[in-house]
Amino acid sequence: MTKIKFRDIEGMGKEERNKKLSELKLELMKAQTTSEKQNGAKTKQIKKFIARILTAENKPKEAKK
Repeated sequence: MTKIKFRDIEGMGKEERNKKLSELKLELMKAQTTSEKQNGAKTKQIKKFIARILTAENKPKEAKK
């Protein structure tokens, strides 16, 4: 999994962000079903990516200028 930067997320369209969000949620479920000790860092990273996408969606449009 590659790192997702905030400016990359801002450049995505709404449909593309929603698609990426659903992919990450599915990947998070898969990571959580496997051993917790094995994928603890991966789970944390996926949660950060999800938070970045949700933050970009909820950011007011005036602040994007």
